[in-house]
Amino acid sequence: MSAATTTRSRTPRTPDRLCVEAVELARAAAEEAAFPGVVGEHVSAVAEGDRVVTHFFECKEPGYRGWRWAVTVTRASRAKNITLNETVLLPGEDALQAPEWVPWSERLRPGDMGPGDLLPTDADDLRLEPGYSGEDAPPPNAVVSTEMAELVEAEDADVTDRVVAPARGSITSVAEELGMRRARVLSRYGLHSAADRWDESFGAKTPMAQAAPASCVSCGFLVAIGGSLGQAFGVCANEFGPADGRLVSLSYGCGGHSEAAVMPKPLRPAPPVLDSTATDEFPLRPAAGTGSVPEADLPSADLGHS
Repeated sequence: MSAATTTRSRTPRTPDRLCVEAVELARAAAEEAAFPGVVGEHVSAVAEGDRVVTHFFECKEPGYRGWRWAVTVTRASRAKNITLNETVLLPGEDALQAPEWVPWSERLRPGDMGPGDLLPTDADDLRLEPGYSGEDAPPPNAVVSTEMAELVEAEDADVTDRVVAPARGSITSVAEELGMRRARVLSRYGLHSAADRWDESFGAKTPMAQAAPASCVSCGFLVAIGGSLGQAFGVCANEFGPADGRLVSLSYGCGGHSEAAVMPKPLRPAPPVLDSTATDEFPLRPAAGTGSVPEADLPSADLGHS
C-alpha cells in the first residue's frame, strides 16, 4: 500500500451534497416509521460512503431519551434522484438502554428453582462424565466380550461362574446389573467445585468455626458419608446447631460440639442455720479467779462514796 493510498483512507469522507440536502425526504421517512410528533429536530448528517449519507433526528418518544432516528439516503452515480436506503432508531451516547442480555445458565442462582421447574444440563457439562461407555472393548476372555457371548449361545455353556450372564454380553446390561444405571456421574472437576462451594459455607475459615471449641471431626453429632467426599465432609445432626442437616467440612465447628465444656451450675446461697436450743451467758461482772491480777491486790469495795 502506497503512502498516497494510506493518506486517502485516513481522510474523512466528504458528504455528497445532494444527499446532505435531502433533509425533508429523510424527515418524511422517519415520520412515516414513527408515531406522529416523536421526530424532533435535525441533528447531523454523516457520510457512510460514496453518495451515502445518514441523517439523524431527535427522538421525542417517552422512554427513549438519548435515542435518535437515523435515515440513510443514497443516489446512483451521475443521478440526481435521491432514494431512501433504511430508517432505524439508534441509541446515542447518553441513551437509556436495556442491560446486556445474560444467558439463563449464567443468571441462575442457588434457590431459584421451584416446584415443577426443570434444569437441563448440557451434554458437555464439565461437572459430569459418563458413568460407563458401551464403546469400551472388553478383553477377549471377559464374560461380557462378544466372543464369550457367542460361545455361550453356541455351546450353551455356563462361563459366568456365579455371575448372571448379561444378554449378549453387553456392558450396558452388566452396568445395570451392578446398579450403575446412571448415564453420567460427577467428574473430578464437579467434585472439586462442590467441595470448594461447601467449604466456603461451612468450612474452617468461617467465623463460626474460628470461635468453636473444637472441630466437627471429633463431634458426636457428625454423620459420616461414603465416597471420596467422606474424607473431608459429613452431615451435621445437631438440631440446635447452625448447620443441622447440612454437609459440613470436618474442619468446621460450632458451639454445639458434643464435647464442649459443661456450663457451670448457678451459685446458690447456703441454707440459713437457726439454733434455738441453747443460750449464751453474758455475766455482768467477771468471775473470781479469771483475771490476771490476784484478788489480794484488788482495792476494797469502798470507793469513797458516802
